[in-house]
Amino acid sequence: MTGEPFIPETITVHLGRPDDGTAGNITVSFPDYIKNVASSEIYPTWPESALRANIYAIISYTLNRYYTEWYRSQGYDFDITSSIQYDQTFIENREIFEPISNIVDNIFNDYIQRQGNIEPLFAAYCDGDEVQCDGLSQWGSVELARQGYIPYDILRYYYGDDINIIQDAPVRPSIQSYPGSPLVFGDLSNDVAFIQRQLNRISNNYPAIPKIYPLDGFFDDETRSAVAKFQEIFNIPQSGGVDKATWYKINYIYNSVKRLSQLDSEGLSLADVSLQLPEELRAGDAGPLVTYLQYYLSVIGAYYRSVTPAEITGEFDNATVSSVRSFQNVFGLEPTGVLNQRTWDDIARAYNGIVESVPVTETGANAVLYPGFILTEGVTNDYVRILQEYLNYIHGTYAQIPLVSATGYFGPLTRNAVTAFQNLFGIQATGSVGPVTWNEISNIYSDLRYGYEKRPGQYPGYIIG
Repeated sequence: MTGEPFIPETITVHLGRPDDGTAGNITVSFPDYIKNVASSEIYPTWPESALRANIYAIISYTLNRYYTEWYRSQGYDFDITSSIQYDQTFIENREIFEPISNIVDNIFNDYIQRQGNIEPLFAAYCDGDEVQCDGLSQWGSVELARQGYIPYDILRYYYGDDINIIQDAPVRPSIQSYPGSPLVFGDLSNDVAFIQRQLNRISNNYPAIPKIYPLDGFFDDETRSAVAKFQEIFNIPQSGGVDKATWYKINYIYNSVKRLSQLDSEGLSLADVSLQLPEELRAGDAGPLVTYLQYYLSVIGAYYRSVTPAEITGEFDNATVSSVRSFQNVFGLEPTGVLNQRTWDDIARAYNGIVESVPVTETGANAVLYPGFILTEGVTNDYVRILQEYLNYIHGTYAQIPLVSATGYFGPLTRNAVTAFQNLFGIQATGSVGPVTWNEISNIYSDLRYGYEKRPGQYPGYIIG
């Protein structure tokens, strides 16, 4: 649920109740699953409008289960069950009726959506004869079709006027939302931004979970505190990181408080699912991420002879394109000059390798490199001590920045000093220290102490590669 819905190539069905551990699973193509359910639940002799309306409902119900990861977020290894008590009727190896098969082939990648919402509608339905419900009545749809209702009007009759039929949704391989490895303190990614948004919404129902601001994709101390409190409330080991169990528990609780699998869903807006961070950076882009990229490349370029250092401007200009391209050449990547995920991962690994090889001490006029992770309240290490020493030296010229004790512990006083520095030098005042703030602090410190700025891109005296 980290983007807009798509049609999965396959769907995994549990052949029984969700809690029946003796029942097996079967994975079938999405169209074949819809054909099977429709052939099991409706009659091929019904009017075509009724058939289409019912198949739209079956598709949307199925996609809602898949999109919200309703069962996987509860620890199961399937997408939907064959139990009519919980989901829809699926009968392994059953005969498929030709009229139903033809319609499914035509509309299997169409689904119902509430206007203003992103998620596929939880299109509840029942037979309308033996069982009554708030959703679509299967036998009722037949009567409406005989009265001349078209499929869309039948659906509006049962689900309301504020629905759309989304057509030709893309078909993609079936994937789970969990990113594959735990999210931990210091990470920067869309997955972190996704979790931050979910936790902030959950905190409306569970106020003990602290709000996270800004929602910037940085796994900072605020995010770690919110995750830890969530883990405490829901009896998960309090690591402060987001492993698979925590990821899916957050997903499940988020689905529940938003009622995404109910007809009266609060709904997901485009803003809820849109990516906070671009998947690629290229010429013409600007902003903090470009600044981070340039900082890393300026350092890498100082240690790798064949990598052209980037000037830190915040603008993805031609010089930055050349710097990215030179890095890609050195590391065996396609030299596009575009920052994609693979290039970013290799840049981060190269930078962190440099940091690990350089002692956390000053050598002459060389300021210490950014450690590769965010410094924020609650952190204790030598980098915090050096940060405090830099801020205290800067205080001698800029009295607006308060003095702090160089203890190596990032407490409230250090946060205040960092915030004051950020306000003074026009940096977003988060109170935490990422590469932009570290770079500016080290530059101002070097300028004041040595009479010039020893920027990261200047030659350090030796080469790592």
